[in-house]
Amino acid sequence: MSSTSSSPSPSEPSDLGARLTAAVPGAQPSVSGGGDWARPTIDAPVDGWTALVRSARDDFDCDFFDWLSAVDELADGFAIVAHVWSTAGRYGFLLRTRVPRETPRLDTIVDVYPGAAWPERETYEMFDIEFVGHPDLRPLLLPPEFEGHPLRKDFVLASRVAKPWPGAVEPGAVEPSAVDGSGAARRAPLRPPGVPEPGEWGSEPDPPRDR
Repeated sequence: MSSTSSSPSPSEPSDLGARLTAAVPGAQPSVSGGGDWARPTIDAPVDGWTALVRSARDDFDCDFFDWLSAVDELADGFAIVAHVWSTAGRYGFLLRTRVPRETPRLDTIVDVYPGAAWPERETYEMFDIEFVGHPDLRPLLLPPEFEGHPLRKDFVLASRVAKPWPGAVEPGAVEPSAVDGSGAARRAPLRPPGVPEPGEWGSEPDPPRDR
């Protein structure tokens, strides 16, 4: 274990993040939200991902792997986020990197934290992000006949296409024609993620029949 591991106080997230950042060229520290539960957060380039994770384990006593997942940032690619924890020091880190949408590939961290094996499989299955060097990227949750990656924002949610979605609108966003019988304006639903414009996918639902 290197000399940087000196049982730092969990009340110093910004200091912890700055110290871990020094282990990876190009990494940037920040602090998450959450008040007393804030975490030091480090964003590293893709080629520094495994070095960042390894340093958290070896230099900061983060012996517990908590979770790993991804966030679809559309044109900005996919953010990969992992949370690791020191059971002795009672502090943790949010570790992040970003892969491009065109080539979503990242080195596996299974050799650093074996517990990352299933979260990486799930992330591959749900987002189509390949973890290079992972020993077994077989589907984990979806049935064999399932096609696509349902947590990507460009994945079409067929049930929302077939059935009107109540959606959500910005405060005060109302279409001029959206009025009820009393003349009062009512909010118009927006198209949710996963629902293409009419005519972009499949066929439009049949209009209701008169009874």
